[in-house]
Amino acid sequence: MTTASPAPTPGYDWFLSQDSGIARLAYGVEASDDLKLGLDCSAGTGKVDLVALGKSGMSEIYLESGGETERFPAEGEPSQLHDGDLLTATVEADTPVLQRFRRLGWIAQWVDGERAVYVPQPGSATQVERFFGLCG
Repeated sequence: MTTASPAPTPGYDWFLSQDSGIARLAYGVEASDDLKLGLDCSAGTGKVDLVALGKSGMSEIYLESGGETERFPAEGEPSQLHDGDLLTATVEADTPVLQRFRRLGWIAQWVDGERAVYVPQPGSATQVERFFGLCG
């Protein structure tokens, strides 16, 4: 595993939104349904709900950031917008892989042996820290 910061993907970024005490950090294309990974939390709870795309029948979300890895048991249901399943898992915000993501600003998801890296565009890495600050 590498700790060097990978390059951002053109057109993709991390977007932070807040509504009624709920914070959402989403990686994808702005103002579209093209979501790669979502993190949701209620302010101050210390819990994060992960939302990710996976192959049909998958039962885990496998994340990596800067050498830290974690496999989270997940519930899956068929995605209405993409091939495969929409996976969800609730985890502690202080899980090592999420804390490494908080420090580095990027995270990767492994699906069926393939690694997809979610890197912020220049200037938007602060969204990651703001999200974790809100979650508590």
